Amino acid sequence: MKVLRGKVESGIGDFGRWIEKLDAHYERKTGMKLYPGTLNVRLTDLYAVPEGCARLEAIEYGGSVGVSIVPCWVFGRRGFILRTDGNESGKGSHPRSVVEIASDVKLRDEYHLVDGDEVFVEVED
Repeated sequence: MKVLRGKVESGIGDFGRWIEKLDAHYERKTGMKLYPGTLNVRLTDLYAVPEGCARLEAIEYGGSVGVSIVPCWVFGRRGFILRTDGNESGKGSHPRSVVEIASDVKLRDEYHLVDGDEVFVEVED
């Protein structure tokens, strides 16, 4: 396992809307009903999604944005790094040093997180 280290920061709330709208697609891809929102973590280093990770392709839902889905663990809880193709290419709303983590609960509330709290995210090498 590789450990990513970073700090919680506020996001714009856009991914939550898409998770809610595409909940059946995300559940099919992850095997988990995701809470409609993500925890944004600004890492100390850049992160690139691994080759061959799960994907939600735009064509699957009639949209224009593809999303990479990378299994991870935060606080020992299963989650998924969700990254749009735009963010992965460096042309989206987040740099590659920010990961958005979705899980089955609102991670901020479950773990009493506020902006600036340090978080460790485990991903497979």
